[in-house]
Amino acid sequence: MSDKSWLSEIPQLDRHQLLDIRKTLDGAYRSFSREYGDNIEAFFDPLLSFLIWFEKLLLNSPWWLVIAALAIFAYLASRSWKLTLGVVVAFFMIGFLGMWENTMRTMSIITVSTLLAIILGVPIGVAMARSNRVQSIVTPILDIMQTMPAFVYLIPVVMLLGIGKIPGVIAVIIYAIPPVIRLTNLGIRLVDKEVLEAATAYGANSMQRLFGVQIPLAMPNIMAGINQTIMMALSMVVIASMIGVKGLGQPVLKSITNQYFTLGLLNGLAIVAIAIIFDRLSQSYAKRTLQNFGGNE
Repeated sequence: MSDKSWLSEIPQLDRHQLLDIRKTLDGAYRSFSREYGDNIEAFFDPLLSFLIWFEKLLLNSPWWLVIAALAIFAYLASRSWKLTLGVVVAFFMIGFLGMWENTMRTMSIITVSTLLAIILGVPIGVAMARSNRVQSIVTPILDIMQTMPAFVYLIPVVMLLGIGKIPGVIAVIIYAIPPVIRLTNLGIRLVDKEVLEAATAYGANSMQRLFGVQIPLAMPNIMAGINQTIMMALSMVVIASMIGVKGLGQPVLKSITNQYFTLGLLNGLAIVAIAIIFDRLSQSYAKRTLQNFGGNE
């Protein structure tokens, strides 16, 4: 009884006041999307053109050429014949089970989203490492991005840009970019100060220390961030399929709505296979980088 009386004393917005606030915010966002939506879409046209070109390149290339290119990439990243063979077998089975086209569409989205997340995330992580003020501003934003339900990202993006590839890419980037930012910041901050002092003593300026010492020594952490970004991007594939992004996510979504167990299982396993491959490749590359810089000594 006392709890109820205590709760009743907390000042609360009137239901009509709350409704007015929601209407005001919704109206403001609709007005913004109507006025600037076309300009924002035009801004993303080059990205859309590149994404369509890259997707067509993967779809129109012979399957054996794509697998060969992936095998070469896997070997260069890992220097492991076992992992390279695993990549070849996995993608051969994906094609054999009739999921090649959807897999290539998913690969195009994930590749472009990951590259953009790295291009945007690494400089932000560097800026955080070089300035405590920037870190204090960016950290709460990253906290919100990582705790916000993934479905919420789709609402403003779809209202602004409609459905299609670009809204999907934007949603994937927003969801997947925090790890590469955080771990870039952490890796640079963990660089031994004595190493930086030695570089300064040899006459290195700020940019030379950054690119010649800090980033190379922080590379294992940066690669770990890229690894997590790829994993989170793949986890958004199914959700992004809800706004028209074609790929492995759409059959999974279809299997949920129509109870097609086998369809969902096979496409889900294809997503898992891609995730495992990229996880192993990025981890292997990170270990090699660490060894090259004497991390095991």
